Amino acid sequence: MAKSRRTNQPPSPPAEDVIATSSEVAALAARFAGAEFLAVDTEFMREQTYYSQLCLIQISDGNHAAAVDPLAPGIDLQPLWDLFADETITKVFHAANQDLEIFFKEMGKLPLPLFDSQIAAMVLGHGDQVGYDRLVRAILKQDIDKSSRFTDWSRRPLSARQISYALDDVIYLAEMYPKLLDQLEKKGRAHWLDDENAKLTNPATYHTAPADAWKRIKVRNMKPVQLRRMMHLAEWRETEARRRDLPRNRILRDETILDLAGTNPSTTAEFGKIRNFPGGANGKLATPVLALLHEVEAMPDSTLPEALSEARTPKPPAAVMELLRVLLKHITDSEGIAPRLVASADELEALALDDEAPVRAQSGWRREVFGDAALRLKHGKIALAADGKRVRVIEL
Repeated sequence: MAKSRRTNQPPSPPAEDVIATSSEVAALAARFAGAEFLAVDTEFMREQTYYSQLCLIQISDGNHAAAVDPLAPGIDLQPLWDLFADETITKVFHAANQDLEIFFKEMGKLPLPLFDSQIAAMVLGHGDQVGYDRLVRAILKQDIDKSSRFTDWSRRPLSARQISYALDDVIYLAEMYPKLLDQLEKKGRAHWLDDENAKLTNPATYHTAPADAWKRIKVRNMKPVQLRRMMHLAEWRETEARRRDLPRNRILRDETILDLAGTNPSTTAEFGKIRNFPGGANGKLATPVLALLHEVEAMPDSTLPEALSEARTPKPPAAVMELLRVLLKHITDSEGIAPRLVASADELEALALDDEAPVRAQSGWRREVFGDAALRLKHGKIALAADGKRVRVIEL
């Protein structure tokens, strides 16, 4: 369990056996109380359920590493949730979104404050959404075994190999965290994480209100009557998926909702013509969905939403866009930052069209690094020139 697959390196922090009783959870929480930080990771399954099924929790403070089995019969995880709620301890994750969604459901709150090594890696120039194994290779010069990545974590007993694989994630993460923090502080970029962390720490990120579920469905244009149907169908599906703990698409697929919203079947027989409707005209869902459609149809016109239409904005001059792309690449390469962290393609287009566009590059550190230079390039105050394999900025 405590064995590491590292070569020519000090041994990994000692690992506990898998924690599988309430008394062991309480003892582990007491052991980690007062830690400066905790590296945290989870293993979960979600293919067959609406909510992620939490299968394993891994924790390390840099000195000790442990795995907790949340599926153990009768186990009380409250001491662990209390530990994660302690705001004097920084919780360190890599690509935290899915882990945080799980903890928000289990704890009723987020484990704050937190540090996401993937976001830190973007600020330090390791690329957009860098994978964990690649970051470990870059920071620690080690290759990690990812052969158990697609294992079924819900099956018991877990093998020693599975536990060792899972623990390595927090062992390496705990080793990387001080190094990443040191690099951020030396570059004066620790505050660059603030706005990205703001999204992670917003509880709304992890909760979809049924009435807002329609926003998850990709649609560009839709008339008010069809849009109202789609909104209510999506709300019904969200509620039903939660009630039955099934993935949304196991209830109704997005394209099926759009088909229903457009065709508005008036009898169960017509459900046989609806794309991928479960069971067709004889399916169990035909009757409740038909009742919902009739109910929506009877609603007063005052409940109609505005038509959904994709705004047609003028395209910026192609030459200006190319110059801005080159400038962004030049600056982010020079500064060692992931380009996506500074400006997306849509934001570049908005900036090319409007000096006052409300984009990220117009404020804070992004304006200092890129936004001001982008506006100067637009207005002919600087130019770009090729200098061998590099790009040079010329003052005009």
